[in-house]
Amino acid sequence: MKTLLRLLLKSQHQRNRSGLAPTDKGMTLVELLVGAIMAFLIITPMLGFVVDMLNTDRREQVKSNTEQDLQAAVDFIAQDLSQAIYIYDNKAINVGTVATPAIRDQLPEKGNPNRVPILVFWKRQLIKNSIPVDASTLKPKDCSPNTCNDTYLRSLVAYYQFKDTDNTWCQPSGNGNDCPTRIARYEITDGVKNPLTQAYYDDSETTNEQRKNSAFNEKFDFSKPTIDVTMRAGFPDPQVLVNYIDHSTANVPQPPDCKNALGVVDPTAAGSTPINAADLLITDGSTHSFYACVDTSKNLARVTIRGNSLRRLQANDTVYKANKSAFFPTATVQVQGLGAVGK
Repeated sequence: MKTLLRLLLKSQHQRNRSGLAPTDKGMTLVELLVGAIMAFLIITPMLGFVVDMLNTDRREQVKSNTEQDLQAAVDFIAQDLSQAIYIYDNKAINVGTVATPAIRDQLPEKGNPNRVPILVFWKRQLIKNSIPVDASTLKPKDCSPNTCNDTYLRSLVAYYQFKDTDNTWCQPSGNGNDCPTRIARYEITDGVKNPLTQAYYDDSETTNEQRKNSAFNEKFDFSKPTIDVTMRAGFPDPQVLVNYIDHSTANVPQPPDCKNALGVVDPTAAGSTPINAADLLITDGSTHSFYACVDTSKNLARVTIRGNSLRRLQANDTVYKANKSAFFPTATVQVQGLGAVGK
């Protein structure tokens, strides 16, 4: 009896162990394929949306950077112009005679069509601690706030529009026609003179800031502002003010009528000649992305700069488009020079 019971239990135990039928099933190939297609249809639009958002954010960022750069540039120009003594108009800069050469022919980059002077003026340049109180014993290079006074020197400033192929300023790099333009600044300054003799101090007695630039012409006289402006050689290297200036030449915004922009009124005296608006506008004649309206009689200048933020992203994004004008921001400033000789 016991033996029979053991056999029944053993048989039942073996049946329970070996008779379990699998109930879990895996995914079929069709189900995997359907799932992959559904994932593709959902993820692809989302991925495109994310990429588009990233591109939009990047473009907005470079637009903001360009706007900030332009505003900083016009702020710097405004501060520079605020000390202007004499501002040259277009007629003085670009129209000359044998007896009275045009100002551009007396400046650096003479004859270079890709480097155009746009804004040229004389200003007062503050030089601190440079005039010895006791000039008989002390030299300017040894000055300190307690032993020397500040002084103002004459300074000639020229802002240029550079249109060249220098890869340093052409990023992302492209061919020569794709490079943005940039604005550069030249400055030459008079030197400190001995208050006892009115002669220039020797180089051994002064610092670089106190010395006369070799391009400065001692013969210059404000009563004849277009004659003997410089020595025409020995100019210092230019300083770049701002890059990524638009260099589109087609369908670009045109400069305003400078007479209206500056409020210039024609003289009313009998026999007087009306003022020509072209004599007031200084531009490169093609891109109009950096130009100035100048009324020399009022020592007044209105300066406009147009940038190209898209050029920061792509080398071939170089053409102005009205429907993308937001990416070609513009900054304008109008300043009246308050400097004067001897003040």
